[in-house]
Amino acid sequence: MAAKIIDGKQIAADMRAELKEDLIKLAKDGIVPGLGVILVGDDPASKSYVTAKERTCEEIGIYSMDRRLPADTSQQDLMALVNSMNADLKINGILVQLPLPKHLNEAEVLLAIDPGKDVDGFHPMNVGKMVIGEEAFLPCTPHGIIQLLVRSGVEIEGADVVIVGRSNIVGKPLANMLIQKNSKANATVTVCHTRTKNLASHTRRADIIIAAAGWPNTITADIVKEGVVIIDVGVNRVEDATKKKGYRLVGDVDFEAVKEKASLITPVPGGVGPMTITMLLYNTIESAKRAAGFVSDK
Repeated sequence: MAAKIIDGKQIAADMRAELKEDLIKLAKDGIVPGLGVILVGDDPASKSYVTAKERTCEEIGIYSMDRRLPADTSQQDLMALVNSMNADLKINGILVQLPLPKHLNEAEVLLAIDPGKDVDGFHPMNVGKMVIGEEAFLPCTPHGIIQLLVRSGVEIEGADVVIVGRSNIVGKPLANMLIQKNSKANATVTVCHTRTKNLASHTRRADIIIAAAGWPNTITADIVKEGVVIIDVGVNRVEDATKKKGYRLVGDVDFEAVKEKASLITPVPGGVGPMTITMLLYNTIESAKRAAGFVSDK
């Protein structure tokens, strides 16, 4: 029996409807959460992503400040803009779109963001708090993955989870989040990567596999067990002459084959992707609540 599809678009839409209700309540107290977005250069993928974030902010009622800078922007000018957003009371969250042009010091820029406005969850202070289990802004993609699992009825507690990939954006933070002592975690986690020997020996025993390797067909049907839950984070372009653009998007999982063994699986696109922006908005609203002295009930 083929797997049930985890519809990231629908789950993201449900969450955005919930966030809109939060915004209506905050508006009654005169509070409008604000997101400051900084884009340096004209990378097409980054421009598309930033535009999507701004459009979603407008749709649900979050104030968005858009600052687009030329590719030759100096470190000094970029730092000055970050500092001005830190001081701006209308801005509750700051997003510096990555990657930055190579002449800019990315680590210095991220460190300059006020941790209380670090809605991407990349500031070392928020990363440290996350690791020790204190309240912090959680990185958007890992947090979105956990929401997908929870809202799909997947039992995380006690599950054997294998994460394939160890990036600072997905693999490392997700592993830390899943081992925490809380109702949305308590899993046993194995992190596999490019130096892992015999990947199949780990994935074949997994109850949940999160594929974030950045390579098509990393997870194939012969290395997963029946009934496994699959979360595919990968977004890869493969040549396809039948498509107008000459390519199609696929994940890190051999979707057609693996779905015949899995119980639940995310598609690419339409799985994890829609959740990332949604969790960014979630963090921005949480930041506004904290600034107003509200205690989150989520």
